[in-house]
Amino acid sequence: MHCHICRKEVESFVDEKTQITYYHCHGCEYIFKSPENYQDFSTQEERYNLHENNENDAGYQAYFQRFLDFILPNIKEAKTVLDFGCGRSTLLASMLEKEGFVCDVYDPIYHPNTLDDSKKYDLIVSTEVFEHLHQPREVFESLIERLEEGGYLALQTQFHPNDVEQFKKWYYHQDATHIVFFRAKTFDVLCEQNDCELITDNNKNMVVIKKS
Repeated sequence: MHCHICRKEVESFVDEKTQITYYHCHGCEYIFKSPENYQDFSTQEERYNLHENNENDAGYQAYFQRFLDFILPNIKEAKTVLDFGCGRSTLLASMLEKEGFVCDVYDPIYHPNTLDDSKKYDLIVSTEVFEHLHQPREVFESLIERLEEGGYLALQTQFHPNDVEQFKKWYYHQDATHIVFFRAKTFDVLCEQNDCELITDNNKNMVVIKKS
């Protein structure tokens, strides 16, 4: 088995509680579940519909505000934004618009017909999306292609602990829709492959990337 990101050989391990096999790349620190655990959109939608994401909820607003507080100081001269994988809610887009951005949204389940392939953006944001992706390298490449030169890609997904025994105890992989897991180094490798630069991360769950 080879890594989806850097194509190096990976090592496998099994979570004894679930009997799910995982593959760990020591080159780019990427981990992914065995592909038979991947879910189709209809199954994922059933899970997403259980989320109670009320746009008027103060906690939900604070969740996105933490993301904005981290990424916006690192972004210069951006006006147009795409929220990629926004889910049913468009709260993050609304918050970005209050900051003066012009924002489009896309989600393959809830807003599937909103992408304009001829349009490029100064900033693309994607929160809690990458852990669901069957083909993260290809999606990353497609998002970089949608950026203007000098544009930014800001992502949020929980970084795994990069230790097998700690990983097994980690809550994040227990969600059946979470199938692939990253570290800042994983995104650094993706940047090297796509002529862009990881300009900052918070060592927990957020990265800001700039297209060269």
